[in-house]
Amino acid sequence: MNQLINKKSQTGFTLVEMSVVLVVIGLILGAVSIGKDVQRNAEYTKLKQKFIDQWATAYNEHYARAGVVLGDSQTAPRFMVNGAAFTTATSAISGINMTTVTAPAAICQGAAAPRMTRSTTPLLELHTRMDRLGIRMPPGRAEGSEDRYLYLDSNGNPQEVQVCFQWNNPGTASGSGNVMVIGGLTPELARELDQMIDGKPDAQEGVFRQEQIANGTAGAPGVEWGANNTENYAATALPAGGGTTAGANLDEDQIITVVAHYKMNQ
Repeated sequence: MNQLINKKSQTGFTLVEMSVVLVVIGLILGAVSIGKDVQRNAEYTKLKQKFIDQWATAYNEHYARAGVVLGDSQTAPRFMVNGAAFTTATSAISGINMTTVTAPAAICQGAAAPRMTRSTTPLLELHTRMDRLGIRMPPGRAEGSEDRYLYLDSNGNPQEVQVCFQWNNPGTASGSGNVMVIGGLTPELARELDQMIDGKPDAQEGVFRQEQIANGTAGAPGVEWGANNTENYAATALPAGGGTTAGANLDEDQIITVVAHYKMNQ
């Protein structure tokens, strides 16, 4: 009798029990992985609503209060960001080919956004121009850094979004007129913002576009965003065909970032 009891007490798990345990473990691991994606998507949505959208609102509030866009002259407006510094035109603006003029410097807070191509010299402090009209800016990263927003990329490394404003000449690939320049976007974040704003992640169409992206053929499918999350931030330039070309894809890398232009209403 004792031998029978001992044999029963030493009996291990059955195959069915082991299978159930493995399935449960797999579901838990899958839920953790999916949970990270859901959390990151929620953070990206928050970034758009609490930062990008609020900066667009602040820009429009400046126009409502001053009657001109950011940095333009109230007495001789040109409808250009930093238009007050546009000195190329000394006669009627209708007699100037605006496609070929030198566009005025961008308006940022401090240095230009990462990979941004437009000069910010002379420096025109974004905060000062908003404060003069009593416009409340988004909270951003901190007091004095309202133009910046911190987030984690898909490798868990910190990244910083920064906004500036500028006027683009007619014919500019990323859209003519006044735009919000958004630097520090990982390709994944840029595509998600494009999807939320324009309805599809196309780098050359809509009001949200990639800076300096080459235009495609009219009436043909658009252009991929020129980088992807497998590429390293240390790259000095965006790789050719980066939208589909695989990079080193190392978990420890800080992910490459791109610059977007978001066309303003005014």
